[in-house]
Amino acid sequence: MRLTSTFALIAAGFAAFAVAPGGAAAQSVIKIDGSSTVFPISEAVAEEFQIARRGKVRVTVGISGTGGGFKKFCRGETDISDASRPISTSEMEACAKAGIEYIELPVAYDALTVAVNPKNTWVDSITVAELKKMWEPAAQGKVTTWKQVNPKWPAQPLKLFGPGADSGTFDYFTEATVGKSKSSRGDFTASEDDNVLVQGVESDVNALAYFGYAYYAPNASKMKALRVVNSKGQAVGPSPQGVLDGSYEPLSRPIFIYVSKASAQRPEVKEFVEFYLQKGAPLVEEVKYVPLAKLAYDKALANFRAGKVGTAFGGHNEVGLTVEELLAREARF
Repeated sequence: MRLTSTFALIAAGFAAFAVAPGGAAAQSVIKIDGSSTVFPISEAVAEEFQIARRGKVRVTVGISGTGGGFKKFCRGETDISDASRPISTSEMEACAKAGIEYIELPVAYDALTVAVNPKNTWVDSITVAELKKMWEPAAQGKVTTWKQVNPKWPAQPLKLFGPGADSGTFDYFTEATVGKSKSSRGDFTASEDDNVLVQGVESDVNALAYFGYAYYAPNASKMKALRVVNSKGQAVGPSPQGVLDGSYEPLSRPIFIYVSKASAQRPEVKEFVEFYLQKGAPLVEEVKYVPLAKLAYDKALANFRAGKVGTAFGGHNEVGLTVEELLAREARF
């Protein structure tokens, strides 16, 4: 998603194959996997870090979804897990069973975006109740047209696109709209690759999809983001300002990285995470998410350096958590 520093990154890649005295490859590998929402941030940070280290460290960033990433993380297969929601109770138990301790670090805020095709002329804003009517399990095979959701809308087929069940975005959206995490109809086009969802909206006038703001912003000319009616009755579109002032709710959310405590003992992982927290804010903004306040990054850095393991969320999602509330939560943690 980024086109910066291409030649420098290629040069760093060549440097990675330099051979140290004695014939050993002079390269370490940091493995990251998980959320497709957090992926653009971790990818951008990894790119800049590899350039800074001149290829001595290789950082791989995969997209297995938040749930898929935690499965690998709790098996000890990765060093860092990208997550678009806090770690769940079952994931906490899986990590504990495997002896995996983790450090929870919020890295940005996302405005989860509901988008339709730009040729859709009948809807500009949507309520949480309408989203529930579209997406709840009871809608499967029954709510198949736009008109069934709102009688003012046309009797055209409703084509839904959304993240797969391993996605933290799926977990958060279902909890925010339906009222229960993972509670969703199953007859929609699902993908862990947000670009597939974007393409679905771009190609069908009857489509509706939801995904992270970073996948909407670069494609804003090819789709229309819906304003979501908040708890005060205001219809607010996704934007950094709406996240910061708390008006874009309940679809604003913090996003995280989880670092294995054992991996954090390795110098290259320690250096990478510190780089992420100290220099990541401009990259967060570049890939169209909302950076946290410097105070939040400083607190996260202090928690990381202190090796503070565990979670501030107790295994539960927090729908509608504002930036200020996140700061307070992390300060008490």
